Amino acid sequence: MIRSHVLICGGTGCTSSGSKSIQKKFESELAAQGLSEEVKIVQTGCFGLCALGPVVIIHPEGTFYSRVTEEDVSEIVEEHLLKGRIVERLEYKDVGDAQIESEHISLNDTAFYKSQLRVALRNCGVIDPENIEEYIAMDGYAALGKCVTEMTPQEVIDVILASGLRGRGGAGFPTGRKWSFAAANAADQKYVCCNADEGDPGAFMDRSVLEGDPHAVLEAMAIAGYAIGANQGYIYVRAEYPIAVERLEIAIKQAREYGLLGKDIFGSGFDFDVDIRLGAGAFVCGEETALMTSIEGNRGEPRLRPPFPAVKGLFGKPTILNNVETYANIPQIILKGADWFSSMGTETSKGTKVFALGGKIKHTGLVEVPMGTTLRQIIEEIGGGIPNGKKFKAAQTGGPSGGCIPASLMDTPIDYENLLAIGSMMGSGGLIVMDEDTCMVDIAKFFLEFTVDESCGKCTACRVGTKRLLELLTKICDGNGELEDIDKLEELCEYIKANSLCALGQTAPNPVLSTLMYFRDEYIAHIVDKKCPAGVCKKLLSYVIDPDKCKGCTLCARQCPVNAIEGAVKTPHVIDAAKCIKCGACMDKCKFNAIYKK
Repeated sequence: MIRSHVLICGGTGCTSSGSKSIQKKFESELAAQGLSEEVKIVQTGCFGLCALGPVVIIHPEGTFYSRVTEEDVSEIVEEHLLKGRIVERLEYKDVGDAQIESEHISLNDTAFYKSQLRVALRNCGVIDPENIEEYIAMDGYAALGKCVTEMTPQEVIDVILASGLRGRGGAGFPTGRKWSFAAANAADQKYVCCNADEGDPGAFMDRSVLEGDPHAVLEAMAIAGYAIGANQGYIYVRAEYPIAVERLEIAIKQAREYGLLGKDIFGSGFDFDVDIRLGAGAFVCGEETALMTSIEGNRGEPRLRPPFPAVKGLFGKPTILNNVETYANIPQIILKGADWFSSMGTETSKGTKVFALGGKIKHTGLVEVPMGTTLRQIIEEIGGGIPNGKKFKAAQTGGPSGGCIPASLMDTPIDYENLLAIGSMMGSGGLIVMDEDTCMVDIAKFFLEFTVDESCGKCTACRVGTKRLLELLTKICDGNGELEDIDKLEELCEYIKANSLCALGQTAPNPVLSTLMYFRDEYIAHIVDKKCPAGVCKKLLSYVIDPDKCKGCTLCARQCPVNAIEGAVKTPHVIDAAKCIKCGACMDKCKFNAIYKK
């Protein structure tokens, strides 16, 4: 009889930290203690708190062990699983300001989890994603069965419409409307596509869902196929997601074996199957028409719209495309009802949103919160705030397509309309946090470098315009900017937005425009004062040794790779600015904080 379950994170983050070897160690230690029949090991998807991996959770207690190593496993098995004593040195206990009477801290008591509401991530970190029976035990495929045996296609669409679900991949187009457009088109063949090609720097929401709950996406795609009259689906996933691809392949095989994909599903006469297509990492293939062009075997480039994919999409047939997170909501909406889903969130943005929280934040990881949650709540309550006593400066939402939100707007409720109103956008859900040491001009330059590399080159506005933007930003960061360059930046941004063929080019100027809106003073400092206030832009800074703090230990001189530091032992040293390459090695090694940037 199983008395305990050991859940080991098998997401990409924990896998890269050695969770597979930890799992094998648990298996051998349990066998050595004669506990193999009493304790079950379950490999799960991502728990969300990626900064603390590898993560192990033991039920029924719900004990959360973080940063577990192979050497810790024998102690956990002997103390916790054999003797019933929690290994306190490994237990994660951050509960924020909450008062917990019990010494034991469960997962839901922690500051990171207690404010979250998991819908799309409901099974991630809970079930074995490679076991279809565990998904079925969590009401898996019940929504599909309900649709094909109890509801008409139009009734399915009506539920999605009433729920208010909007696409989680970018602009937030109403999902039900997209489905209804495709359903209204009579055609001998229709398709359902899933965009699993998230390319935003720092984004890993869709990857985590595919790794932790792949059957939810397959079930939702089948529901979509039933609703619009399609019998074939394609999941377009990045080849750089090997774990996600492997688990999708396993899930598809299992679903076919159980009769949940293929012919005559639930004896209803409805046929639907899913195949995988691997993307080569082109950011532009996140745009729906470019994605479909790539599935067709051509170079991933966007097409003119209209006609929209619901009329003429994949292989010229009516097609719907939603991203992974959007699909992950569908089964729960069907089972629990439109009113349940629409009761969460705001008036115009219903439900929850998954964010990949990264950057200068204590708790990097994956969070899911109701729409309308403020940036402050996510950063301070869930994310644990900015480490090392630094101040919050800005947050980037929407990746290269989004904008930078300043500290003065931290209390803005996060939903589609509010983010657009302050110069950013929801995007797929990347949320990069920046502290006071971040140069906002350099951040704009970073995202433009990415966009320039990822532009497909089909339209001149994007191909040439983004390069000109990058040249201007580089000029300013190098200390060669002029005040009229700011006007040139704004003029060029508006031209690119208005004339680019697809959303990649249309949104590429957003990081520039938002930083100009909220951090114009930093641009002026770079241009007029020839200074980078954050001390990031190398050509605008210099390293100086404070003679009052320098002890003459010579450590900095020994670390300098170009011999730019001079001085005798026990006397203050001096940096030769002409030789200095501004690598920062001296500042990093100084034990007396005598070296600073100016």
